[in-house]
Amino acid sequence: MLYYLFRYLDTLNFPGAGVFSYISFRSAAAVITSLIISLLIGKKIILFLKKKQIGEVVRELGLDEQYQKKGTPTMGGIIILASIIVPTLLFAKLDNIYIILMLLTTVWLGLIGFLDDYIKTFLKRKSGLEGKFKIVGQVGLGLIVGLTLYLSDDVIIMEKVKIPDLTAREKLELLDPGTPISQAEIVMERKSTKTTIPFVKNNEFNYSWLVSFIDEDHRQLWTWMVFVLVVIFIVTAVSNGANLTDGLDGLATGTSAIVGTALGILAYVSSHIVYAKYLNIMYIPGTEELTIFASAFIGATIGFLWYNSYPAQVFMGDTGSLALGGIIAVFAIIIRKEMLIPILCGIFLVENLSVVIQVAWFKRTKKKYGEGRRIFLMAPLHHHYQKKGYPEPKIVTRFWIVAIMLAVISIVTLKIR
Repeated sequence: MLYYLFRYLDTLNFPGAGVFSYISFRSAAAVITSLIISLLIGKKIILFLKKKQIGEVVRELGLDEQYQKKGTPTMGGIIILASIIVPTLLFAKLDNIYIILMLLTTVWLGLIGFLDDYIKTFLKRKSGLEGKFKIVGQVGLGLIVGLTLYLSDDVIIMEKVKIPDLTAREKLELLDPGTPISQAEIVMERKSTKTTIPFVKNNEFNYSWLVSFIDEDHRQLWTWMVFVLVVIFIVTAVSNGANLTDGLDGLATGTSAIVGTALGILAYVSSHIVYAKYLNIMYIPGTEELTIFASAFIGATIGFLWYNSYPAQVFMGDTGSLALGGIIAVFAIIIRKEMLIPILCGIFLVENLSVVIQVAWFKRTKKKYGEGRRIFLMAPLHHHYQKKGYPEPKIVTRFWIVAIMLAVISIVTLKIR
């Protein structure tokens, strides 16, 4: 909103109004504003949650530390959501399709998580919202995001296209009469189902390759159908991964801040035509606004960590964890870096896999031997280390260190191929 106000003031030659045209200034303003909001409203919201007796419902995990957390206020994800949404509304271009999608993701999954926390705390049902309803919500969001990226004319990339590969319509619209067909290539804006493959020199993967056996007349439609299914899977997997990671004080919050920082850097270079050309990466016009959203995301998670670090004064609950995972997933998809998710979100992935492996092995051994056996002392993985006697702050700090290493590796993929 402030962007539009100061853009108008700039037309009136108002001193200093032009500074709002710079992404760097608006990003800095977003991160500072989100930090201030989270720090200022955090304490008030914690006091409100305590007053309403909205405390953590302790599950029987056999861990002594769990009982010490009983009664700690939950639903603190409201602090994160407010600290992301308000700076974004203030400093970003609100007609940008990518900002619209990120705000939708934040609110959509925040509401699903809020409903889950509400059922747990107010209705006293420890299981919360039934899993199938969560999945429906996540699939619904993935469907909306995927279809929007397919249908919106604002979702384009700049790429070099060989003239023989242009459609007849594109040749008519883009080429002057008499242009030799043998001319090598042309740089153009177009809708594309390409994405980036990490560590590969010619690092672009086209989803159309998966349906190459379909005739050309129907291939584009089927390509986008596959793309939408991939979006649904990624949104569901990463949001659930973040949810599972939210089991120790500051673990999901700090990890998300690290991932958000890496995504912000990737978004900035992908939206800057000079850097994109220098790094030989996909140039995606319009994604520069995502740098502002990423800045608000980083400020919100770091600000929340002030209250969520050990020993936590408040937990984010599903209100925060589902939203954080969904934001990271949709952000990565928009900047065509979804294939980096297994590396960048390695902590979420390992936490998810530890649960899947534990459950699968338990069921298999129970069927085979009549008694279920376990690979980990407890899943998700962070509870395994708790069972081994590691102090909670040590586990969290080491997970953060691994997350930083993975984030650095993800950024380094821009050069190492």
